[in-house]
Amino acid sequence: MSAPLRLESKDGIATITLTRPDRLNALAHDMLDALVEALDTVNRGDDRVLVLTGEGSAFCAGADRSEMIERPPIEWGPIVDHYLDPVRQIAELDIPVIAKLQGDTVGGGFGLAIACDFRIAKEGIRLGAPFVKIGLAGCDMSAGYYLPRLIPLGAATEMMMTGRLIKTDEALSLGLVHRVVPADELDAAVESFTTQFRNGPPIALAFTKRAIRRSLDLDREAEFDYEIFAQTNCIQTEDHREGVRAFFDEKRSPVFKGS
Repeated sequence: MSAPLRLESKDGIATITLTRPDRLNALAHDMLDALVEALDTVNRGDDRVLVLTGEGSAFCAGADRSEMIERPPIEWGPIVDHYLDPVRQIAELDIPVIAKLQGDTVGGGFGLAIACDFRIAKEGIRLGAPFVKIGLAGCDMSAGYYLPRLIPLGAATEMMMTGRLIKTDEALSLGLVHRVVPADELDAAVESFTTQFRNGPPIALAFTKRAIRRSLDLDREAEFDYEIFAQTNCIQTEDHREGVRAFFDEKRSPVFKGS
């Protein structure tokens, strides 16, 4: 199996690229572990800015469906918690982190993107947290913490409780993304950000990022604890199994029964 991601460093700019386009860069366990390791490497390095991106038609489609299997209840909490590790690492990095969204950004991939400091998107892609469509809590992968802090509460509530995906024009109007550009301008748009931060004052930027995060953060871990609790319960329900069957296998509307 090919490596799940690529970490590069050049001229003070680190780039992590998810490299399984045939799986929509889904966060299989090995991808998740590799991402945690890559972020740790960036944290220990001396780059001035990090770009997180993917190959192919999706930035990241979230958890790998092939690993959504039946497990004893006691196993789910640590697994859901582990999926939040890269989100924690992104928040704790002292350098700016830019999500370069070259493709659809959904589920856990959406969680990664909204944890970043900036989001620059190719026009026409879709973004969202469609967890409720498969019977999971809409607050997964940091969405419950970050989304209501990034966009108006009403819009965040609608996105999480309906699972509706939005296009880039709406995301821009909400302030969810910072730039939307044609595909052939995406590299240049990201480069303008990375150049600015690479040439910027690293200590001042670090303190600025810490101040911004602190202002949001009166209890991030408590929110994450609730997300783990909510998803650990939802992932064991028949509604979730029904949602997976309907969405992935049978291509129909799910029939949720509250069990």
